[in-house]
Amino acid sequence: MIVRPRRESDARGLVAIARIVHAADGYPPYLPGGNFKILLFEHETLGAWVVEIDGRVVGQVALHARTGQRAMDLAISVLGVPPERLGVVARLLVAPRCRRMGVGRALLETAAGAAAARNLYPILDVAKHLQSAIALYERYEWVCAGEVLVDFPDGTTLKEFVYLAPPSFRPHGYS
Repeated sequence: MIVRPRRESDARGLVAIARIVHAADGYPPYLPGGNFKILLFEHETLGAWVVEIDGRVVGQVALHARTGQRAMDLAISVLGVPPERLGVVARLLVAPRCRRMGVGRALLETAAGAAAARNLYPILDVAKHLQSAIALYERYEWVCAGEVLVDFPDGTTLKEFVYLAPPSFRPHGYS
């Protein structure tokens, strides 16, 4: 298993994985226009990484400066830090055939480690119904800070949990 920075040439494989994950898990729960390339590549990132197994990309994660405002507000209030001190672990997906092989953990640790290296506090938000993702985060000691509602432009509302990184990934000076 190799973790490396994501490249534009990874787009085709990652879009295929995103389609499979969406069909299997309902992630992402909101995808206007069904454009997975926009979901994965058109958001401003602080970094993005993939995992390769036997030369094939099998998962990816990104680090963003922002997420939904309610999730940001909850993390800010719990942590007592300004928004520019948050690093949002986002767009984590793993091909279903490669789950339970350490891919999710490697991606999660890579993004959280990159956030901490930038002196950012890693957080993430996850739809409440994505129980396998939640189990992954909790297995690696991410702490649920609370629940928020996300309102989408089409009028739907989604419940999300906001998670905080475990102590090993917190910037110096935060407990």
